[in-house]
Amino acid sequence: MELFYVPFAVFILFIFNSLTHSFCLKSEMSNERSHRMFRTINVSITILLISSYMKVLYT
Repeated sequence: MELFYVPFAVFILFIFNSLTHSFCLKSEMSNERSHRMFRTINVSITILLISSYMKVLYT
């Protein structure tokens, strides 16, 4: 399970970071605000990935 899920999680984080970067550039956010947005999105996605992994592992 780990062999499939770890690359999947890295891919998902990469995609969301590239989408966030595009959004920050398009909306011309300040550096401090874009940093907070990256942190919030990365923490949220990481929590979702960990919880989905736990659900699949223990179900």
